[in-house]
Amino acid sequence: MNKKEKSDKNGISIFFDSIGHFISKNWGFILAFFLTFVVSMAIVWYDANTTETLASFAIEEYEIGQVADKTIYATKSLPEDMRYPVAIEKGEKVIRKGFPITEEEFFKLQKMADSPLYVDYRAFCDKILYLLLLSVLWIVLFNPVLLRKKVELKEVILECVLFVIVFFLTSFGMKNAIFQNPYTLPVMIPSVFSGFLVAILFGQTSALFFGALLALGVLGASSFQIVPTLYTLAVCVSSARIVMKIERRIDMVFASIMQAILSVVFIVFFKVMFNSDFNDAVFIFPGLAFNSFISGILVLGFLTPLESIMNTASVFRLMDLSDQNTPVLRKLLLTASGTHQHCMMVAQLAENACKEIGANALLARVGAYYHDIGKMEHPEYFTENNIDSANKHTDLNPSLSVSVIKSHIKLGVEKAHQLRLPKQIIDIIAEHHGNSVITYFYNKAKDKDTNVIPEDYSYPGNPPTTKESAVVMLADVCEAACKSLEKPTAQRLEKFIQELINKKIESNQLDNSALTFGELTKIRDTFVRILAAYYHGRIKYQNQKDPDATGDSESSEKDKSFTSDEDKSFSSEAKSDSISKDGDK
Repeated sequence: MNKKEKSDKNGISIFFDSIGHFISKNWGFILAFFLTFVVSMAIVWYDANTTETLASFAIEEYEIGQVADKTIYATKSLPEDMRYPVAIEKGEKVIRKGFPITEEEFFKLQKMADSPLYVDYRAFCDKILYLLLLSVLWIVLFNPVLLRKKVELKEVILECVLFVIVFFLTSFGMKNAIFQNPYTLPVMIPSVFSGFLVAILFGQTSALFFGALLALGVLGASSFQIVPTLYTLAVCVSSARIVMKIERRIDMVFASIMQAILSVVFIVFFKVMFNSDFNDAVFIFPGLAFNSFISGILVLGFLTPLESIMNTASVFRLMDLSDQNTPVLRKLLLTASGTHQHCMMVAQLAENACKEIGANALLARVGAYYHDIGKMEHPEYFTENNIDSANKHTDLNPSLSVSVIKSHIKLGVEKAHQLRLPKQIIDIIAEHHGNSVITYFYNKAKDKDTNVIPEDYSYPGNPPTTKESAVVMLADVCEAACKSLEKPTAQRLEKFIQELINKKIESNQLDNSALTFGELTKIRDTFVRILAAYYHGRIKYQNQKDPDATGDSESSEKDKSFTSDEDKSFSSEAKSDSISKDGDK
């Protein structure tokens, strides 16, 4: 075997190995798409079996007395039956090109159209190709780059189920005389239900992309009618936008009412745009309003079991987890009060910063609440909990201290899995320190041994992969570090926080977070505004004494209190003096 043959063989081997690796890694997604495609293909087969003739023309295109534009032959023999008491012989000319269609010939055409033995294979293949193109579009849209998050199998499964339901109901509706009208068909399509459910469970971006795919699915299932397609797209977009503002379950009722109104408005708009009459408005308007309203109520019923089964970070689940009376947060408060206070402050910083950059503020806040729950196991080894006690790390070897500090990440992730917290929260817990070096103990160890490896003194996690996780990381380090800053004025805080952010950039901790420099500037300004307000100066009153100082406990009544006017005058002068001094500095 020469070198070229060996090279070709190795190339083929690598190619098949890569395919095998891809399949083994994504077999769940492949299976979900395959089953969805098979079920959709079965629906298309049913559709072609019951509505199309062998000549690839709908039966509605023919009528009695019409001059046939082509000759149609019977390729199969059909016996008489109760519904169609006429027989058709194989090879028979059912209609002849250039001759008017008689009543008997039209009757035979209907018999062929309704017969399962006559399938329009061309129309069937056309729709299969359409579904293949739709599948490719689905794969293109739902990738981490466009979606800006990792696509989970549970999301794909739910969307596949919803797509099949909508596709089937649309195809089924076209068989019913009531829903054959393009304006009445949307009454039975659960597009609002699908939009609500995907937006609440998986976010607005997923709902918008899925809404586009759902609209294209309706386009194919409705024999390419434009009105049901536009309606589906419009209500999916509006429903995804509406539910992004809700915070309580009762808000779903108001969201349903708003969507019911919008659904009617959309159809009115389409009727005006396509010059259609309003004769069927008595059926369409109440039907669409009921569809939209009941969809919101059904979503409320489905949400609780789906949130539990899929363990998603929906807005309602996050609101439940943000309750400070949950057992784990209560335990954090009692066992590690300093850590609890730190988490509350980090949550405030992260939430406001995410609002400024358009990220998920609620997810960041809840993630910050739980990001340090691993410290509950050994709270005494973390300085924020050592208010009156000595530092436990004073007499410990740096390597041992680092192992204790690093363990709070692993313990936090384990605790989060026990509590069945959503994956997004677990990711924040695991990523809020990234793989950065624990500088204090690394420098301390390096003073003793210059051959110390930085990796041994680094956190075991991965750098943040989402904006919310990165914001929590920055809020965590800024809140902790700014406590040690002397005279924390706004100018000093801004410079110090910028240095902290720069260090995270230089250590490649923000590379995978998709944060831009403009967003980092907004995050810094938000942190400065909140921390400057938190560390603002206080006025020292004339009779204020150091509680540890000794002296005469007696004081005059005048020194003990001020009149309200004197207090206000003193406060004003003190504040003016303080501002003047800060300005000089």
